[in-house]
Amino acid sequence: MRTHTEYFVFHTKKKRELVHLTPRLEKVLEVSGIREGMMLVSAMHITAGVFVNDNEPGLHEDIWKWLEGIAPFRADYKHHDTGEDNGDAHLKSMLVHHEVIVPITAGRLDLGTWQRVFYAEFDGQRDKRLIVKVMGA
Repeated sequence: MRTHTEYFVFHTKKKRELVHLTPRLEKVLEVSGIREGMMLVSAMHITAGVFVNDNEPGLHEDIWKWLEGIAPFRADYKHHDTGEDNGDAHLKSMLVHHEVIVPITAGRLDLGTWQRVFYAEFDGQRDKRLIVKVMGA
């Protein structure tokens, strides 16, 4: 088994933002030379996440609305007693989760017809890292 690791750094323009990763991940896979295996894509921060879904703007709006409904930005989170103001970002990260594993078959990401990979930033406007680890043969 071989591995290939790359790190991405994001500095989003907005506090909350979605970044479509699939094209960059395809390039990482190409560089890796791995034809069969798996790709781990993991946000290295507790206020960001990674998920697989459709690349459709209306759905993205629905996702943001859903997340805000479950974990709204508000001032009364106990976490804010530490001097932070991002309690909702931590909760949103838990809902989306921080990583995905994508299968690799015949040198391609083996995604469903409409599946794409996204980085979700919930507390941006500063440097955040993401690790991509390709494993296989």
